[in-house]
Amino acid sequence: MTYRDEQPFTSSDARFGEPPYGGSPNRGRPWPTMTPASFEFLAHRLRVRVLRVLWILVFLALVFVPLALAPSAAGSRRPWSEGGIWVELCLTTGLLGLSTLAATIVLPSRVKSITMAFGIEGVLRSHRWLAVATTVIVGAHLTFILIDNPRSILLISPGPTGVPRARAGFLAFAAMILLCVLAFRRRKMGTRYDVWRWVHAMMGIGALAGSYLHVIWLNHLMRDAAERTVFLVVLVGVGAVMINRWIRRPLVSWRQAYVIEQVRIENDIVSTLVLVPAHRRQPRLSFRPGQFAWIRLDSPFGPLQSNPFSIASGIDNPDALEFTIRNVGDFTGSIKNLEPGRKVFVDGPYGSFSDDHIGAPSLLLIGAGVGVTPMMSILRSHAFRGDLRRHILLFAVRNPSELMFRYELDLLGTELDLDVIEVVSKPPPSWRGVSGRVDADLLESVLEEFGPGLPHVFICGPPQMMEDTTRTLVELGVPPQNVHTEQFAMV
Repeated sequence: MTYRDEQPFTSSDARFGEPPYGGSPNRGRPWPTMTPASFEFLAHRLRVRVLRVLWILVFLALVFVPLALAPSAAGSRRPWSEGGIWVELCLTTGLLGLSTLAATIVLPSRVKSITMAFGIEGVLRSHRWLAVATTVIVGAHLTFILIDNPRSILLISPGPTGVPRARAGFLAFAAMILLCVLAFRRRKMGTRYDVWRWVHAMMGIGALAGSYLHVIWLNHLMRDAAERTVFLVVLVGVGAVMINRWIRRPLVSWRQAYVIEQVRIENDIVSTLVLVPAHRRQPRLSFRPGQFAWIRLDSPFGPLQSNPFSIASGIDNPDALEFTIRNVGDFTGSIKNLEPGRKVFVDGPYGSFSDDHIGAPSLLLIGAGVGVTPMMSILRSHAFRGDLRRHILLFAVRNPSELMFRYELDLLGTELDLDVIEVVSKPPPSWRGVSGRVDADLLESVLEEFGPGLPHVFICGPPQMMEDTTRTLVELGVPPQNVHTEQFAMV
């Protein structure tokens, strides 16, 4: 079922003289089997599930423990008869806003166990919704304060009536609103991604600092032992995450730096960055097929030039780390011009876009353009393992010149039960393969190739394509939990 047009190989295929996957220690065995590797697979699967449960419990505690303390806090500060329900609502929304703000900051802060448990898409989706929810909750908190006492508005003025605790809280709220506006309008504003990301991070930290100063100077939570303990635990936890993100992770990437061995041109718009360890005895980055890492060019502590990319290499290559990157944008457009020998800092791996904790009976991989990158990591790794499961790769591009890895995919087909379907949306008259888009008819015909068992589907490409494909697959009967997607919007 290999739908391929007879097109010339690209220049990137010339590096293969013979199949690179010979001599696999797992050749001839199904994957997973009861081998040391399969025991490791089961352990990883259990670890992901345990981490997911633990982090859900942590975030639930972060929200509900302060809420449980709110009634006693209100009663101890001011009699109900004096403030009525507005005092209760004011304190409740204040505590809830502080908790959700802490969760909003922690989620995207490169905590590996969080991205392993929920995946980068789940993390970023939750981050966006929490950011909006936090802004609404804090806005309600300020509204209840003004309803209870309209003269409180004078506390934020720059004049003699203003007080630091009120100013800190108001500035934190203003930073939250500005963060949401800039996040939703970044693409329309045309701001450089790396500059926007740095401003976004600093404003988020500023909002958190203003909120905590507001609470400390207000001194309400500091008077009660239980509330003070919860507040300090949350403060220490967020501080530890910040130290890990801005100090520990850069130090690790600095000690385990890489150098550019080669920049390989795959086609007119895509290049592969081949990295090797900067030091002879440096341990190789341990990753799972489909994960991603952050690449930084300037320094591990610099504010700019840092972007996330899927790892393209398989686990079979102990000496090099590969990232296949589309040459667009301020950062990625410069990749093809980098010189060999330049030092590169890699922070990773992250994410759960991998079959290693799923154990799918078969796999349908759908990559659009450079979205084929994590699929290549999965296929290369599975070939090395001697995986006997059914694999089908749908490789969607706009025109045949964007196709990559054609010769290598043929070699992988000798090592795997693999069919490759190339889909060209704007084909020339000479194209004899599949034309159009990855639509319901094509997906239905591909799913029939798997027989009665439904595959797990991995999709990477433009957001709208992934959304449409996911919806179509569910309509065709694929369970939503069998569909896995990967995108880096607003990382």
